[in-house]
Amino acid sequence: MKKKLLSMMLATALVTTSFVACGGGTDTAATGGDTAGTDAAAEEEAPVELIGTSEDPNTLTVTAWDENFNIPALEAAAAAYKKENPDFKLEIQTVSGSTDVEQAVTLAGSSNDFSQLPDIVLFQDHYIQNYVANYPDAWQDLEGAGIDWSDFGAEKLSYSTIDGKHYGAPVDNGTCVFAYRIDILEQAGYTIDDVTGITWERWLEIARDVKDKTGYALLSMDHSGDDLPYMMLQAEGQSQWKDGKPNLVGNDTFKQIIEVIVEGANDGTILLANGWTEYTDNTIKGDQVAGVFNGNWIIPTIEANDAASGKWEITTIPTLSGKEGYASNGGSSLYITGNCEKVELAQAFLAYTFGGGAGAMETYDNALRNGGVITTCVSASKSDVYSEGVAFFNDQPIYTTVVEYGTHVPTIEQNDYHYTLRTSVGNLITNVQNGADIDAEIENAQSEVEFAMED
Repeated sequence: MKKKLLSMMLATALVTTSFVACGGGTDTAATGGDTAGTDAAAEEEAPVELIGTSEDPNTLTVTAWDENFNIPALEAAAAAYKKENPDFKLEIQTVSGSTDVEQAVTLAGSSNDFSQLPDIVLFQDHYIQNYVANYPDAWQDLEGAGIDWSDFGAEKLSYSTIDGKHYGAPVDNGTCVFAYRIDILEQAGYTIDDVTGITWERWLEIARDVKDKTGYALLSMDHSGDDLPYMMLQAEGQSQWKDGKPNLVGNDTFKQIIEVIVEGANDGTILLANGWTEYTDNTIKGDQVAGVFNGNWIIPTIEANDAASGKWEITTIPTLSGKEGYASNGGSSLYITGNCEKVELAQAFLAYTFGGGAGAMETYDNALRNGGVITTCVSASKSDVYSEGVAFFNDQPIYTTVVEYGTHVPTIEQNDYHYTLRTSVGNLITNVQNGADIDAEIENAQSEVEFAMED
């Protein structure tokens, strides 16, 4: 099983696409700020050597990625905890992406030698359960840390809670938003209320009308790492997985979602970009779309278009039934490794900051200011910083809204082959767009994933 995990990780890394988002997948940063992209040439390089631990009893070491997102959050936490413990130091090692951490843990676990791991690592949510299952000695749990877990969104914690034990301290919030250009909607005769709590069928009608009257599409997505089906299905309270197997064939909800995407793509109301750069620079920053649906880590990309300041607002997700939908896309948490000998210090640091303790509000206020990191800790979002209206979003208090949305995100089954399935579903969409039979393509996609999952 360990050999299989190593081969799966290396194979995934080979097909990684660069993708800036909120915490990161191996073949995409499906959450805030993971630039985990790589290629075959990069894969030939030697594994990154992690920082290890420090002999200083007041110093903790941590490895993380993204100097513009996760690193400012860690710096904010270190500054906050230093007020509680003046002798405390946090040594931060910045690596290029989540793959560096995953590979280091895999190699350490395969040799049963964790001595080169730091005290704490940032680890992506989608993969942690498999790594804990395969390398249990690589991790130390957070039981006894004094964290009030009821203060966090249940969906976020579902990744890092394993066999009833909490292992990870959440960092970012992957909760999705659907943002709209309210000025473009107004030109077509609509308001934000008209696209809130509606069916996807009605959304397509509005999208076609907006397109006809303004020339703007109402949504775009990076089709090289297409997260639309996953997010839309989660908003319905469903997973692409059931009992550890792909849940595509015979899943009428999944089929209807694919039909919505294909219909929108074919009539030009949903733009499926050929890559991350085209998605962000050409469609969002390039002023081609009047709607953006993704994890909230997409907000800085929306804000990069200064000319659109004050013209955006956020709301919930359409669903097949018309109820307001909630989903999450991406994220990561902090984990204490098996090499940490200062477990009490590590637990105290994480509990005081990211764990909702006395320093959580200061930590997350500065993480938001300096890195755009939004918490999933409800109490930490009660600050004035979170409650302020955001001028770019027509003075909506979007940060408290995102945290509130996060409390409604359904907890669904996850799987370590998340990205494998995403690739197959993306191909499915392309083939159906080109006239292929949808039922046959769903069967093909399921077969592809099942084959990839075989030992």
